[in-house]
Amino acid sequence: MAKVSLITVSYNSAKTIADTLRSVAGQDYGDIEHIIVDGGSKDDTMTIVEREGAHLAKAVSGPDKGIYDAYNKGLEMASGEIIGFINSDDYYASPTAISEVAQAFRDNPELEALHADLIYVDQDDTAKIVRYWRGREATPANLSRGFIAAHPTLFLRRAVYDKAGGFNLKYRLAADYEFMLRIFYTLKVRSCHLPRIWVRMRAGGATGGTLGSIKQQNVEIRDAQRLHKLDCPRWRFVAHKMVDRAVQRMRAYFVDLQFWNGSR
Repeated sequence: MAKVSLITVSYNSAKTIADTLRSVAGQDYGDIEHIIVDGGSKDDTMTIVEREGAHLAKAVSGPDKGIYDAYNKGLEMASGEIIGFINSDDYYASPTAISEVAQAFRDNPELEALHADLIYVDQDDTAKIVRYWRGREATPANLSRGFIAAHPTLFLRRAVYDKAGGFNLKYRLAADYEFMLRIFYTLKVRSCHLPRIWVRMRAGGATGGTLGSIKQQNVEIRDAQRLHKLDCPRWRFVAHKMVDRAVQRMRAYFVDLQFWNGSR
């Protein structure tokens, strides 16, 4: 059985982190290493971690340089063969998610990366689905149209991080995008998309809360595209984001979790 390392970064996440912790503790997979990297929260985050975190392998709290610095710290602590991230305002949609991840890698020894689907839920009423991010294969053609995998659904073999390195701290809001371009477009890791809803993500967050943060994220995304010589004209990038977000909202009305997660 392959060990799966799950890294959760947090900062002042007392309102949401209990859901994250419980969703990991409730997974039916037997070899999970769950690591908390907290940025020195001023609220009750770490009190909740202590209360809800009996399953945790490691939990540290202290100042960092932002979410991607915390990601890199988590990667240094992770010892699993397979590594994923589940942030402190996200949680798994199914108790079988990690078993499905491990099974997919077990069935295909050549597979290096795996990602799935994600739903955005209302921050206060998590039963309300507001957007449905349906993934697709991370081919050069799809990447050139502006597509990228949903990072909380992405799982990689440790060897990919050994080859690609960690997150580039030059990017404050889009280092995950740059990292995924690095592995999918430049390094061309062998990947697969599974049409399964693995993660519920609360709408908002660091990159989706304000017009200013959205603008800055898009500036960083365009810079990452130039860095990796990805031919994605500005008009195509803007059009894709507008259309894709509208479609995600429309899909939210038709999500059937039981159907997509194979429960019936």
